[in-house]
Amino acid sequence: MGEFIKGFIVAGGLIVAIGAQNAFVLKCGLLKKHIFWVVITCFACDICLISIGVFGVGQFISHNLLFKISLSFIGAGFLLVYGIRAWIGAWHGTSILEADSKTTPSSKKAMILSALAITLLNPHVYLDTVVIIGGVSSSLTVDKRILFTLGALFSSFTWFFSLGYGARILIPLFKIPRTWQILDFLIGCFLLFISYQLATYGI
Repeated sequence: MGEFIKGFIVAGGLIVAIGAQNAFVLKCGLLKKHIFWVVITCFACDICLISIGVFGVGQFISHNLLFKISLSFIGAGFLLVYGIRAWIGAWHGTSILEADSKTTPSSKKAMILSALAITLLNPHVYLDTVVIIGGVSSSLTVDKRILFTLGALFSSFTWFFSLGYGARILIPLFKIPRTWQILDFLIGCFLLFISYQLATYGI
C-alpha cells in the first residue's frame, strides 16, 4: 500500500493548498447550498485530470527514459518549492481560509457551473494534477500506478467531502492560524520527502 499512501500524500499536499476552489467549497458548506453537487463536481474534475496525468502524461513519460529522468527532477523541483512554501506559511502563519456568502450563486446549475469554472479555468490545477502528479507517477509500474491513482483520488474525495459537509464544524478550526501552521508544516514535510525520493530516482 506504499504507492496508495504516496498518491494520497502528493494529491493531498496539492489539493489542500488554499485557493479559490477550496474557498468556494467551504462557502457552499457554510451556506448549505447544493453541497453534494459542488463537491462531486470538484471530485469528478480531479478524477479526469489525475487520470490524464497518471495514465496519459505519466504513461507517455514512462516509455521515454529522458523524459522520465527530466520529469523526476522537474517534479522534485516543484515539490521542493511547494514544500518550502508550506514551511514558510507555517513559519509566518499567513494561511487562512475565509468564506464570503455575498458572491455565492444560489441555483444548483449555477453552483455546478461555478465549481467547474473555478476548477477548470485555473491553470494551476493542470500543473498540479496533470504535470506534477503525472510526473511523480511516471516511474511506477502499471499496477503501482493504479494504487497511486486510487490513493490520490481517495485524498481528493476525503478532502472535498470533509470540507463541504464538515465546514460548519471545522470553520472555527480553520479560522485559527495555528491550525494552518501545523497543517502547512506537515504538508511541507511530506512534500519534501517525496521530492527527495524523486530526485534520488532521477540520479
